[in-house]
Amino acid sequence: MPQMRHITIVLIEEFSHLAFSCAVEPLRIANLVSEKTLYDWTLISEDAERAVCSNKVVTLVHGGLGDIPKTDQLFVLSGIHMRNHVSRDLLATLRRERARGTPIGALCSGAWLLAEAGFLDGSQAAIHWEYHDAFMEAFPEVNLVRSVFVADAKHITASGGTATADLMLHLIGRDHGEELAIAVADQMVYNAARNATAKQRVSLQSRNGMRNAHLARAIHTMRECLEAPVSPSKIADDLGISTRQLERLFGKYLNTSPKKYFMELRLERAQKLLLQTEASVTEVALACGFENPGHFSRVYRSSFGVTPHSQKSKID
Repeated sequence: MPQMRHITIVLIEEFSHLAFSCAVEPLRIANLVSEKTLYDWTLISEDAERAVCSNKVVTLVHGGLGDIPKTDQLFVLSGIHMRNHVSRDLLATLRRERARGTPIGALCSGAWLLAEAGFLDGSQAAIHWEYHDAFMEAFPEVNLVRSVFVADAKHITASGGTATADLMLHLIGRDHGEELAIAVADQMVYNAARNATAKQRVSLQSRNGMRNAHLARAIHTMRECLEAPVSPSKIADDLGISTRQLERLFGKYLNTSPKKYFMELRLERAQKLLLQTEASVTEVALACGFENPGHFSRVYRSSFGVTPHSQKSKID
């Protein structure tokens, strides 16, 4: 019989109710579908009685910071104004649990709290796009990524919202096999689960960047020519700026290069076409500007961890 895994979630005041539901419901459904108690969970708050999320819904909890049981995974879940809820007791509790050997992760803006505790230095981490700029300014030693979640670092992090469901489905698949994860996603009517390499669709940098006419036009050009990509230098020429200036804009607002960003757009489109259409791998490659299917396959596998053919076969 599979060993039950216990999850503890520390709810920080004004936490995201969406992220909370996306964390707990996949675990509940995994138990339901498997007809086994694969997961159990404990809810903790500093109040020790309840926690109030950002939409004012009140959630009763099992105990306070001193009541954390022996657990297989602890998650810190916060939402808006997380900086207002960084207390000495919370940081002391997290450090105590780390010394105890408890695996500690974060959901939504919770990565900020782990960074405040000094846990994420030198590591990759994901946080909701709204906090990217402030996070990078406050914690330059943390390798912040635009991915929806990071599951292969010492401290697991998810960027919030439905990315929390993506992470939980990933963990269910890791613990009990991909078939169960798919069955849980089906019960959730969630047919677009993303892996860790998927990028958050909108980031604060990109929203700010949209106010920069040159960057907005560059991205528009890229989206309009996915089937026949043009070089960054050609885009820069059309905009009347230098290639170096274009690179600075992408670096400042998107933390990437024009070439890499363009490739990400093409690969994201390719993944959608593979998952959502009947087009063949060769047809998808051509539709996304890859004249050589072999090159497309290598680049796709490097980005998503699977080949286009394997991605296609999962849904056939």
